[in-house]
Amino acid sequence: MDTTTSLDPQQQEQAERIYQALMKAAASDLRGIAELLASKADHQVLGRAEFQVRDLVHALGAKAIQAALDERKKGHSALISTSISCDPT
Repeated sequence: MDTTTSLDPQQQEQAERIYQALMKAAASDLRGIAELLASKADHQVLGRAEFQVRDLVHALGAKAIQAALDERKKGHSALISTSISCDPT
């Protein structure tokens, strides 16, 4: 799956902020996945453990979407603040 996208400089900055927020949120989730997989014998990796990993990855995806929404909300608030403070009247 190719996820490479050409971004303008503003989008690149936003992507970096989302990435940094997501890395912080994902660290414990990734550790949990690693520990789950390490705790399973070879014959246990598929089956129930596979579904547990899928659920954890799904939760991580939800965190990614939330991080993007939070970043957009921050950017929108900053834009509104800037436009209000720039009002010459």
